[in-house]
Amino acid sequence: MAAARDGAGGQGGPMPDATDTESGASPPLAAAASSARSSHTQDAAAPRGQGGARAPARRRRPAERPVTSPEGSTRGRSALRGGPRRSRRAGGQPNQRDLSLFSQELLRRAQRNHAAHMEVSKKLVNSVAGCADDALAGLVACNPGIQLLKGHRVALRADLEGIQGRVALLSGGGSGHEPAHAGYIGKGMLTGVVAGAVFTSPAVGSILAAIRAVTQAGAAGTLLIVKNYTGDRLNFGLALERARAEGADVQMVIVGDDSAFTTRKKAGRRGLCGTVLIHKVAGALAEAGASLNKIVKTVSAATKAMGTLGLSLSPCSVPGSKPTFQLAHDEMELGLGIHGEAGVRRMKVVSADKAVETMLTHMTDPSNASHLPLSPGSSVVLVVNNLGGLSYLELGIVAGAAVRSLESRGIHVARALVGSFMTALEMAGVSLTLLLVDEELLRLIDAKTTAVAWPNLAAAPATSQREEVPAPKEELKTVQPATSTGPGGQRAQLVLEHVCSTLLAMEDKLNELDRAAGDGDCGHTHARAARAIQEWVRARPPPAAPAQLLSALADLLLEEMGGSSGVLYGLFLTAAAQPLHNRSDLPAWADAMDAGIKAMQRYGGAAAGDRTMLDSLCAAREVLQALRTPGANLLQVLATAVQSAEAAAEATRHMEAGAGRASYISSAQLLQPDPGAVAAAAVLRAVLEGLQN
Repeated sequence: MAAARDGAGGQGGPMPDATDTESGASPPLAAAASSARSSHTQDAAAPRGQGGARAPARRRRPAERPVTSPEGSTRGRSALRGGPRRSRRAGGQPNQRDLSLFSQELLRRAQRNHAAHMEVSKKLVNSVAGCADDALAGLVACNPGIQLLKGHRVALRADLEGIQGRVALLSGGGSGHEPAHAGYIGKGMLTGVVAGAVFTSPAVGSILAAIRAVTQAGAAGTLLIVKNYTGDRLNFGLALERARAEGADVQMVIVGDDSAFTTRKKAGRRGLCGTVLIHKVAGALAEAGASLNKIVKTVSAATKAMGTLGLSLSPCSVPGSKPTFQLAHDEMELGLGIHGEAGVRRMKVVSADKAVETMLTHMTDPSNASHLPLSPGSSVVLVVNNLGGLSYLELGIVAGAAVRSLESRGIHVARALVGSFMTALEMAGVSLTLLLVDEELLRLIDAKTTAVAWPNLAAAPATSQREEVPAPKEELKTVQPATSTGPGGQRAQLVLEHVCSTLLAMEDKLNELDRAAGDGDCGHTHARAARAIQEWVRARPPPAAPAQLLSALADLLLEEMGGSSGVLYGLFLTAAAQPLHNRSDLPAWADAMDAGIKAMQRYGGAAAGDRTMLDSLCAAREVLQALRTPGANLLQVLATAVQSAEAAAEATRHMEAGAGRASYISSAQLLQPDPGAVAAAAVLRAVLEGLQN
């Protein structure tokens, strides 16, 4: 029997029949466990790389992969030692197939050499040795419905008296898969969980202690729900035998839901995220008072009607260790396990839609020995599981793609669970689980539970065809007639086009200025606004009335510009439009500048001297007060205001930021003028030049 997974004597590879239950007397598991601990030979599905406390005498190096042909067959490295074989039929020249395999091996060796120089990954833990205990203690501290079993890494329901006369459900395995499994403790799911160290099977003594605890609490039998890994099977199996010897009524179900392998493996299918659905089905039955035999029969059938496939963009790393393997920046791996075990193939990074389609095609391909048979009209529960490091933005995209892809195949997605259910530490990846369901299974999935990690799931199907709520219609505004003293539509268009060309020409400069203090997109943001304005004025003449013009520009920038700049410009223009209703005299433009700046200060929180666009605008405002003087010359006053704004923008080079992203950066690092102030001054300069032309 194969040895411990993750090099820690714990959880090795899967067992031959992943859906069989342990009933009656088993083989001498104690001897088997002892043999496995001493021999440390690997399963076919054992992971690549870092392990726990004890390392096996022989295991793959972190980045090593079996050489895989395009058809998915695995070839050992022995045939590749010393270079490609030479074909006897080709005059001693290497044949193309061997050259291809040899080049693949050279690439893998280069990857292994790179992995050997990788640093140990950073982890936010107190200690490597105590991280599993600390994580479990934190869960218990925050959830009054869970308690620890003294002297063991075992978590149990706090209301153990509630299981009297009902079947108790125990599960567990190595830590590092949180929220599995302790997050699923609660009424309607698991009674308790036995946790091992990271990626290491739990101790036999702790499993036995958990069985004793629920038995003494009055449970009507105990079911052990175990993922299909050698260490888990051995340790839980040995505890089962010892508990039976003490008179306890205990059975075990092995869960294997992996749909990765195209050929049948002696080790069987690995236990993956589908195990969580088995927790739920078994928990609902136990809560309803079902017998142990009934629960075993139902969940064994459910396991056979379930498939899971993973896809990863990055490795994971056990605390205190280097990453378990390496993926190139443009690679993703299909079918890997939840401990970093090898998948079925690597491929180039593709879009989420294509990745999901590839996964579902592989899972349901009849030529795949581990496939899940799906036919149009089938009803499934879909689980979109974050393997640990995927952003929830990406997870939502994958979930939508999965629902659409299943619908296109005629599959009814009766329920969809999206979130982190069974992780692989910080691995950036996702797994898809499909469980074929009928009305009875669906009822068990929908049954209530107090488990903290089970989602508040709506009892309704998932669909990409949900009806959208119609947007409220905007009230028609009274059209303000154009006035002869305001800028005409043609003049406004010429000014706007000059502003747009100015901002587009400054895109790279503004981005460069923004990299020192922000996210380097100030130029992109202003260029996006400029292009939106260009499309707008080309589609229709801009309003001639000043108030209408500024209000329309505000709406456009709020919709198209994005970022805080879009909101600030929108605030400025919306407020500036108010004094211009039914007015377009020069004092009205001074009032408009005042109103716009006050709105920006009221909601943005910045002021002159804070190293923002307000420095330029406030400097210009001071000069524009001269427009209130009778007989003032607009172009002369505006020219002076532009010069003042440009000087203020340059002066921000020496200011300490008091608002915006730059306020979080040391002033010693801010050696360039503020990009927002530079952009605002440039807009004023462009307006002046447009009016002059």
